[in-house]
Amino acid sequence: MIEVEVKAKINSFDEMRERLDEINAVKVKTEHQEDRYFNSPVKDFAQTDEALRIRETKSDEKHNLFITYKGPKIDKKSKTRQEVEMEIEDADKCSKIFEFLEFKEVRTVIKDREYYQFENYEISLDNVHGLDPYMEIEISLDDGSDYSKAQSSIFELFERLGITDGFERTSYLELLEELDK
Repeated sequence: MIEVEVKAKINSFDEMRERLDEINAVKVKTEHQEDRYFNSPVKDFAQTDEALRIRETKSDEKHNLFITYKGPKIDKKSKTRQEVEMEIEDADKCSKIFEFLEFKEVRTVIKDREYYQFENYEISLDNVHGLDPYMEIEISLDDGSDYSKAQSSIFELFERLGITDGFERTSYLELLEELDK
């Protein structure tokens, strides 16, 4: 699967909620997410622009665990990349397997995320602990699909929501790491 994703820093969650309401975007859920990121023993994911994480999600309805691999970004405008995700049953056991394979846990990124659906877009308002407010808009495509049209339509939706700058290709993990320097 190809994930076409663009994120931007926003001024206010309340302002964006109003704008999402104006275009009839539907709030579908709110989640608390904790992402435990790992680095490879054979290559530095910070250098190769890859990511491996264990994500724990909690909402009123569910508690889920996923392992996700994200490949390097494939363009200069967005965070479009290959993504493989699988649900798992035990985060600690998965982490132990990674440790036995000499993967090192790098950092945990914690966020509270509101999900909205608008047409075929998934929109999220992200309150990442330690960062300013962000909004992400994404579309998932089949492998081999032309992502450039999807990418353009995401930027058009941002513009419709009044966002024309503040776009960020850097991951939340990278943004938090930059703050530590």
